[in-house]
Amino acid sequence: MGRVQAAKKNILFGYVGQVVSLIMTYVLRTIFIMKIGKEMLGVNSLYANVLQLLNMADMGIGTALNFSLYGPVARGEKEKIKSYMQLYKKAYNYIAFAVCAIGLILVPFLKYLINLPEDFEVAQRDLILYYLIFLFNTVSTYFVAYKYSLANAEQKNYVQTNVITFTKIITVFFQIIVVLVTGNFYFYLITDAVIQLIQKIFVSKYLDNMYPYLKEKNIEKLSKDEEGEVWTKTKALVFHRVGDAFRLQTDQLIISPLLGTVMSGVVDNYNQIIVQTSNFVNIIFNSVISSFGNLIATEDKSKQYSMFKVYRFFASWVYGFSATGFMLLISPLVNIWLIKGGKVAPEEIGEWILPGVAVFLILTDYYFKGERIVLSNYKTAAGVFEQDKYLALIQGIVNLILSIWLVQTPLGISGIYVGTVVSGLIANMTKPVIIYRACFGMSAVNYYIDSFKYLVSMALVMGICYMIQQYVMPEPTILGFAAMMVIITVVFNGVYFLLYGRSEEFKYLCGKLKARKA
Repeated sequence: MGRVQAAKKNILFGYVGQVVSLIMTYVLRTIFIMKIGKEMLGVNSLYANVLQLLNMADMGIGTALNFSLYGPVARGEKEKIKSYMQLYKKAYNYIAFAVCAIGLILVPFLKYLINLPEDFEVAQRDLILYYLIFLFNTVSTYFVAYKYSLANAEQKNYVQTNVITFTKIITVFFQIIVVLVTGNFYFYLITDAVIQLIQKIFVSKYLDNMYPYLKEKNIEKLSKDEEGEVWTKTKALVFHRVGDAFRLQTDQLIISPLLGTVMSGVVDNYNQIIVQTSNFVNIIFNSVISSFGNLIATEDKSKQYSMFKVYRFFASWVYGFSATGFMLLISPLVNIWLIKGGKVAPEEIGEWILPGVAVFLILTDYYFKGERIVLSNYKTAAGVFEQDKYLALIQGIVNLILSIWLVQTPLGISGIYVGTVVSGLIANMTKPVIIYRACFGMSAVNYYIDSFKYLVSMALVMGICYMIQQYVMPEPTILGFAAMMVIITVVFNGVYFLLYGRSEEFKYLCGKLKARKA
């Protein structure tokens, strides 16, 4: 299967899965708020964030080994694949035990993170047991996760997508029933844990059958140079993991103790809307990582650079479009969802809506994150880890200092996202220089010129759509919301077509689209 065909298949399965996941997640979250309440929604959001933070324990070895597999897979070297996978398995077993140990050590400190209203009673024992169920789900994942790497290296990301989608549907279906019948948070968590465990057992057997040679006992040990390359890249990735954790996984840990655990749930409503919707975008970009790995292993730098420019152009269009839509419609959507659906009384809606400044900062970071995803995905596929190994650590420190300081000023929750935006822009300014030099051997000046051009274009369209919104939807209504969705889609894509319809990148994408239809 060629690179383009593989990417298409990954994207197709990803979209189908995401549509189902989006609908089911929305239904479950609505019922959760009605039956279990905003307090436990906050606890659920906080614990999920804590476990995401613990996931940094893999310290990048998975990324380093995935990169190491691209070459052997492209060349069909089964013995070498077996050797790398054996190393991967051993490493992830150790990681599972490390995550378990660190997770248990954190138990006595949970009470300092949870800040629930005084009139809401929940036993400390229950809070600990809830957390342990989360920990079990995370730890057990490591005993299976490494097996997906080979399928992904073969550009068969849809295997993992299908499994995750099917499991998500089954899990959410049963969770909806459990919440409706019992309204019990324990049963909600246990349902997820049981289905996830069954899934992991099934996946392990399925992938063993898909790659039977991985069960063979005659496995050659990697040479010292090969192991050395993996560990060198892993050491560099340690800094990336720690820095990313400090930058991306600490907001809820600051919000909960300082602003209240309930606020964690409010923020998570916004995050879930952004994440679930933007996953449609991310499917495209994540689905081509393995294709880029194959491209880099088989093509010259000129071809690599031309494909990078197409990838980057497409990202700027899609992230610009989605950022514009989010910026104008996300708070009206939360308002319509919770009030029109009868989940929240109109006088309580202020408790569920974030300040406009906070929303602006969250979505500013979202747009610039789109640029960072392009750079990071290409960098990962190319195995460029050492040149910027300290960058993420610097970002993480900057984010923590600014967020903890500013959240205690009149800015409040908006101050946290000032830290997020500033720390993110450090990467937007420095990564292009590193990647262009390491991967293409050229200056990044044109990258910055294009970035400015794309940013101004998006701001122009957003301004036009904002003025239209004042007349079409002065107050949140379903009809006004639907009308604005159409207007933003037509105006944004129309303006971008006029501005960039003659570019080489746009012509390439149109050519691929026409070839697909032919």
